[in-house]
Amino acid sequence: MEAAMTELAVGKGIVVGIDGSEASREALRWATRQAHALHTDVVAVHAWEPARPRFAPYAPASARPTAAEQQEKAAHLLASTLRDVFGAQVESAVHAVVMEGPPARVLLQRARGALLLALGRTPHDHYDQPATGPVARACLRQATLPVVTVPAPRRPSSQPITVGAPFTARRGAAQQPAGARELRPPSVSRR
Repeated sequence: MEAAMTELAVGKGIVVGIDGSEASREALRWATRQAHALHTDVVAVHAWEPARPRFAPYAPASARPTAAEQQEKAAHLLASTLRDVFGAQVESAVHAVVMEGPPARVLLQRARGALLLALGRTPHDHYDQPATGPVARACLRQATLPVVTVPAPRRPSSQPITVGAPFTARRGAAQQPAGARELRPPSVSRR
């Protein structure tokens, strides 16, 4: 079975979406481990779109970044992410690609014929928010190949979280939250 899997993997590769986040770095690490196991390559893809005008219409054109400057910034982000993950020596089985266009469309285009598409996912504790961002959701909806979402490692908080009101001490009484009223059982009269 493993030999058949390896034969299928030759030349197809694993595509990873890179946006510079810790989640995309973790997806790149995961994809690299999978690629080693399957004897295939990793294609790290960063998609960029021309910046929307954020300047007043009367602002000088020299203040706006050119397409070449934006592409250079995108290439720098991808190179920086690769250095963060692999150090100075990027593995030879990892190929970096910077493409202009909407991220979901670019990733799905580059993933045609690939074994799978790996995307980072930032974990959060908000149950009213989607578990993935808009790019990952679009890729999951439109993909014709397996899509793996890899969570970023959770970072322990630097300070413990206190739930409830702060405590104040009263003499001769057990500590309880400030502003809390002491509950006493109703008095029972015996006649």
